[in-house]
Amino acid sequence: MASRTNLDMDVLRTFATAFELGSFARAADRLGRSQSAVSTQLRKLEEQVGQALVQKSGRGLTLTMAGESLFSYARRILELNDEAVETVRGAEVEGWVRLGLPQDFAENWLPSVLARFARAHPKVRVEVRAERNFHLEERIAKGELDLALAWGTPEKSHQVTKVASLPIIWVGRPDWRRAPHEKLPLLAFDNPCEFRSAGIAALDKAGIPWHLVFVSASLAGLYAAAEAGLGITLRTPFGMPKNLTQLDPKTYGLPKLPHVALSLHRAGGDANPAVKRLADILLETMGEVLPV
Repeated sequence: MASRTNLDMDVLRTFATAFELGSFARAADRLGRSQSAVSTQLRKLEEQVGQALVQKSGRGLTLTMAGESLFSYARRILELNDEAVETVRGAEVEGWVRLGLPQDFAENWLPSVLARFARAHPKVRVEVRAERNFHLEERIAKGELDLALAWGTPEKSHQVTKVASLPIIWVGRPDWRRAPHEKLPLLAFDNPCEFRSAGIAALDKAGIPWHLVFVSASLAGLYAAAEAGLGITLRTPFGMPKNLTQLDPKTYGLPKLPHVALSLHRAGGDANPAVKRLADILLETMGEVLPV
């Protein structure tokens, strides 16, 4: 009987990461390796399967037909591998975790994360709150939440881990135009709000007159007002509705905006194993979909 080829899981993960991120350099940075090490692993994988997996395309590289096929399998293999490891490790983990997060992540991203966590840790109950940033920080401080994702740069602490730095963008309808000689119609949360403060500061610095035409306590409300054409708002590209678009500052005569940090906060005291496992999964999955 012919011997079977066992694909190296570490090499397979490097290959999948490189083409998920669209760059060997980004994969090297994400995996903590040099670009030469990533290239070496790719060559090893090609030797294992006996096929060329990438080809030159202009100044970059694209997948060959064999590469595209393997990439599809690689993602499924790695997902099953990670689920198996998490399930075995978490089989005896029990408890209750209270998680808070911004409204941006409640619909598009959270369900898949919770489903992954539930499969690996069926004995753990998770309670989720999607709220404004200042409410999340208050609840963490009072011990009403175990974990919370929150916008803004907090004071340095071993209980806070930076997850990503995302660009703040202007968001509006694709056909939105600012009428000449009229104040810019702004849609925003009540204060305190990182995005509102950044937008107003940028407008004032650029000498662009503005006025608040719609204030909402919910992100869905802001997006609905933007879709109705009442004005424009500020957010990150993550979770933006399909009917809205990122407004290019040069095209629309808007000022450039800064980045905003996203951090994971942990409540004080010793965390139970369930809290630690959910924190690990949150950091891992967000590292896969968000820039550092």
